[in-house]
Amino acid sequence: MASPVIIKSATATGAGGATGDSPTLLEAALRASVTGRVSFDDGTRALYSTDASNYRQIPIGVVLPRSVDDVVAAMASCAAKGAPVLMRGGGTAMAGQSTNTAVVIDCSRHLNRIAWLDPERRRARVEPGCVLDTLRDRARPHGLTFGPDPATHNHCTFGGMIGNNSCGTHSMMAGRTSDNVGCLEVLTYDGLRMWVGPTSDDELAAIIAGGGRRAEIYAGMARIRDVYGDEIRRRYPDIPRRVAGYNLDDLLPEKGFNVARALVGTEGTCVAVLSAELVLVPDPPERAMVVLGYPDVGAAGDAVPLLLRHHPIGLEGFGHQLVADTKAEHLFLPSLSLLPPGRAWLIVELGGTSADEVMGRAADMIDEVGRGEGAPSTRLVEDPAQVARVWALREAGIGVTARLPDGTRTWTGWEDSAVPPSRLGDYLRDLLALYARHGYHAALYGHFGQACIHNRLDLDLTSVDGIARYRTFAQEAADLCVSYGGSISGEHGDGQSRAELLPRMYGPDLVRAFEEFKGLWDPGNKMNPGKVVHPARIDEHLRLGAHYRPANPSTFFAFTNDNGSIAQAALRCVGAGKCRKEDGGTMCPSYMATREEKDSTRGRARLLFEMLQGDVITDGWRSEAVRDALDLCLACKGCKSECPVNVDMATYKAEFLAHHYRWRLRPAAHYSMGWLPLAARAASRAPRLLNVATHTPGLDSALKWLGGIAYERDFPRFAHQSFTDWFRARPASVPAGGPPVLLWPDTFNNYFHPNVGRAALSVLESAGFRVEIPDRPLCCGLTWISTGQLGMAKRMLRRSVDALAPALEAGLPVVGLEPSCTAVFRSDLADLLPQDEGAKRLAAQTLTLAELLANRAPDWDPPRRDCEAIIQGHCHHKAVLGMEPDTALLARAGVDAEVLDSGCCGLAGNFGFERGHYEVSMACAERVLLPAVRAAGPAKLVIADGFSCRTQIEQATGRQALHLAEVLDPGA
Repeated sequence: MASPVIIKSATATGAGGATGDSPTLLEAALRASVTGRVSFDDGTRALYSTDASNYRQIPIGVVLPRSVDDVVAAMASCAAKGAPVLMRGGGTAMAGQSTNTAVVIDCSRHLNRIAWLDPERRRARVEPGCVLDTLRDRARPHGLTFGPDPATHNHCTFGGMIGNNSCGTHSMMAGRTSDNVGCLEVLTYDGLRMWVGPTSDDELAAIIAGGGRRAEIYAGMARIRDVYGDEIRRRYPDIPRRVAGYNLDDLLPEKGFNVARALVGTEGTCVAVLSAELVLVPDPPERAMVVLGYPDVGAAGDAVPLLLRHHPIGLEGFGHQLVADTKAEHLFLPSLSLLPPGRAWLIVELGGTSADEVMGRAADMIDEVGRGEGAPSTRLVEDPAQVARVWALREAGIGVTARLPDGTRTWTGWEDSAVPPSRLGDYLRDLLALYARHGYHAALYGHFGQACIHNRLDLDLTSVDGIARYRTFAQEAADLCVSYGGSISGEHGDGQSRAELLPRMYGPDLVRAFEEFKGLWDPGNKMNPGKVVHPARIDEHLRLGAHYRPANPSTFFAFTNDNGSIAQAALRCVGAGKCRKEDGGTMCPSYMATREEKDSTRGRARLLFEMLQGDVITDGWRSEAVRDALDLCLACKGCKSECPVNVDMATYKAEFLAHHYRWRLRPAAHYSMGWLPLAARAASRAPRLLNVATHTPGLDSALKWLGGIAYERDFPRFAHQSFTDWFRARPASVPAGGPPVLLWPDTFNNYFHPNVGRAALSVLESAGFRVEIPDRPLCCGLTWISTGQLGMAKRMLRRSVDALAPALEAGLPVVGLEPSCTAVFRSDLADLLPQDEGAKRLAAQTLTLAELLANRAPDWDPPRRDCEAIIQGHCHHKAVLGMEPDTALLARAGVDAEVLDSGCCGLAGNFGFERGHYEVSMACAERVLLPAVRAAGPAKLVIADGFSCRTQIEQATGRQALHLAEVLDPGA
């Protein structure tokens, strides 16, 4: 894994919060003692103001420690000033435990290493910021894994998992995080640092006899064990997913007085975890998946006890509403086709040491469940790609359910209750009835094998009546869950959303025991105060609340999918943090390079929310904090398709820049590259002269300085003849009677790479089409959009739509060659000109070359190439257009192509050329793309449709990448 790019940025001193001393003194103390970054500026505080819950609290400041010693020093400084502390992992908590008015210590940036892994002992030691999948990847070659695997497995940290007592799909084979922790190195607020774990009677006696702070804590825990032991045994539910409250049961003699496991799930309210020794379990090498269909979720719940007899390693479920919501969003359609008939489904995964073993067990299970009345429909899913699609559908629950089909936002009102698996069916029926009584919409899904149920509800959290109704509902839901012998939290912890309800589950005596336990470790109530113990009410500190009145300014984009409101667009982000993954996919390339919260899609969306809220970021569109966070956004649009709730940060960035620089001098790059289409048209009159000027030492540096262009970059060379000039000058040789198509001559393939246009013409004519081009220079406005010059972009688009009106009204397909330009027509156009009928036609009639050939010339035989290739898919191609037609066409041509999982090339239009972006641009490219290109032999094709991608590849490796049209050109 590539090291993150270190981006240096100044942080201003800002107001903090209510501590005993001035925040400036606290900040000064932290800066003097910590080598990592200390940030008290409003932008950083806004970044950390909320998590994936309903709650929002503005932190005092944020510390990014570079070492464990930094954590110790930061804690000491906070203790000296009386400032509360919040230890934070990935910030994805759904109960509000990772938001607080405190000094946030975020270990995910630097404290993310695996200290060691011992396959023989099946143990590993990690730092608190280590991501789960990092350890799983290290353990996999040894046939081992860390059992609990929440859906956030590629970005959640062990500090957060330990704080939350996380579980996940495969906790069925390994238990909760607490069951997989060997020992912990912890730090108390008052500076005691020690390792804790299972403690024998002799060890306990020796510790107490030794005196001091450690003895005081251990003696207090022994007293809690002795006083409350019988009540713990009586009141703690004996179910696999009891996460609510503290793990005081781990102090019982039969549990070995395990202090480490007692601290797991305390949500940072007792100690800071500095290091963790974890238990690894065998990872079944062979697996089988069976999907079962039932008439309703209650029936699916009733089936769980029978299925558990077959010892699955995963047993997940979901109801028809999740499927209906998925269809309404046009998501995961290939996944939905794999479901057998029904209105509720169970996914059963079996694991074993051989394929014959697991397939035999799957057959036995299918045979048993298929007997008798009410037997489910069944499907054995064997193809690995199809298995992945089914899991993707299940893991998409939080995104699919985050908004109803009508756009209504949903919230985590009763997110992860758990009951005995034997009673799941009845509980589900009663839970649905409770939702109906309160008028709530819910799409149920979850870990049915352990009877832990997830959902999001369309709560009204912006009116006094709606908030009161939510409070009444939560109390009734807690009582229902407890009546079934369940736990009000089965995975996501108590935080604030359930802590107030703990007396309904445990009674006053055990709640008092929780208070005493916290008091031993944190007598001053400075560690994440207001969570779990002495909690704030469930209707306090709401992210929205009855006071929620965000600014809703007029915008250039229509935001049609958000009821015309940029405030609703900014509110899309649910905080799940999928954009914080460190590899795989496109979203978010700058975060993968820097691993900075402000460079994630979530961080940027949060700052936009705060800007419109106006109480922390108070300077609106002029905000430098928002501008700085958006600066490293590559506008790749990866979030538009990969974000669970389809946040479109490229659009939000363009809108922000349009207002931020309105009536102000812009950065030089906005002029030099934003106006590139007009400059390129002028340069086409004397391209050789321009090429000399831009490649003469000294003169090229002066031009780069004037244009705000990175000195490390080379200017692309203008073609000696544009494609449109060549097209109009060529001899007429079009096939008679062919269906007409309009080939769009974008700026890049027209003035820089006209060979792509010529190749496309050859392909289209060989497929029997009659090719036309616009009769005048036109532009899609892309470069103006990406630099936030939206007024000019709209003028360019309107001009193009009007000029193309005759062709569009005649039904001509418009074929785009540059993915970013094609994506403008398919995506941005409708939101910039929402009332324009011509714009709607252009959006509907624009196709990629591969789409046109697949849809309009399915019998055309591409020339055989019979070779291997790697494909760098352009970000906009993957996010907006889709790569499937391209790969299918290449396969027909005999090209064995691998689509690189490389994300963005890093150049991203103007981004990689702008001064100050080169380092991040190259870090993005070096993650996967450039090493793959260098490793490709000369016989292996490198295919990249994007001009930016081809330019990045050429400038970094000297390799000439080909456009799809060039690969398919019969004359090549």
